[in-house]
Amino acid sequence: MLSIFLGMALGAAAAISAVSEIEAAGPDGPLKGTMILPAANAPVVLIIPGSGPTDRDGNSPLGVNAGSYRLLAEELASNGVGSVRIDKRGMFGSDGAVTDANAVTIDDYVRDVDAWTKAVRATTGRDCIWLLGHSEGGLVALAASAKVENICGLILVATAGRPLGEVLKEQLRANPANKPVLEAAEQAIDELSAGRRVDVTDMPPELGALFNPSAQGYLISVLAFDPANLADASNHPMLILQGDRDLQVPTTDADRLKAAAPDAKLVHLPDTNHVLKRVTSDDRSENLATYGAEDLPLADGVTDAIVRFVKSR
Repeated sequence: MLSIFLGMALGAAAAISAVSEIEAAGPDGPLKGTMILPAANAPVVLIIPGSGPTDRDGNSPLGVNAGSYRLLAEELASNGVGSVRIDKRGMFGSDGAVTDANAVTIDDYVRDVDAWTKAVRATTGRDCIWLLGHSEGGLVALAASAKVENICGLILVATAGRPLGEVLKEQLRANPANKPVLEAAEQAIDELSAGRRVDVTDMPPELGALFNPSAQGYLISVLAFDPANLADASNHPMLILQGDRDLQVPTTDADRLKAAAPDAKLVHLPDTNHVLKRVTSDDRSENLATYGAEDLPLADGVTDAIVRFVKSR
């Protein structure tokens, strides 16, 4: 299924301009991000990062250096759409917002989205702000849609359409190297999904890191949500953007979100992976290699789909 606004002209590309640091109120200190505003009246997209220690540019010390959010922000600006990309509370530029970045829940991130929406509106004068959530950030955007005011709409990029426990199990099963620890991992996911913490003392080291006790409160909060139910309850305009070569979130998740929110616009992007880079083969190692390639541009169609959706509203 490909749902885009064929025939709508994007207009002349605008020069990237007015790049600045921006802050929002955090619990113990400021949340920080980068704003690009190509014109005073430009619509503004708040880019909510995915899981783990992902920074405002879309990079992570866990081996991701794709720069996807930075590249997206620059391409959006070239097409007259502003953006704010952010560091999570307790991490990177926002490290002073809380003392423990692991002591967090989805509701905490929703409160941060509310703070960012207010700060961006105050800075730009915009009546409303678009929420763009990538991967797990899409779950945050969906949860925020019911609680945060002055949202223009939602842009869900590579966002799971099932409870994340199911997605995590699928990801673990996809890697043959996980077979020796798979049963223990799935048992742990089931316990956390039921709201119960797990003892990692006798777990293999790799599982002890995955189910770090300090982050189990957050995992319990994440696993409690069904994104499709949140999509069904949302009354905001919604774009679902899914790469067809995504190794982490399959295309069926996007279809499930669309089924839950029939009025949403669904765009499937061929040869596009989870970090929004172009991949033309089924080779897993080739796909994963793009996660560390900041020099690679975004795949064709990613920015166009977002710009067309935002400008159509």
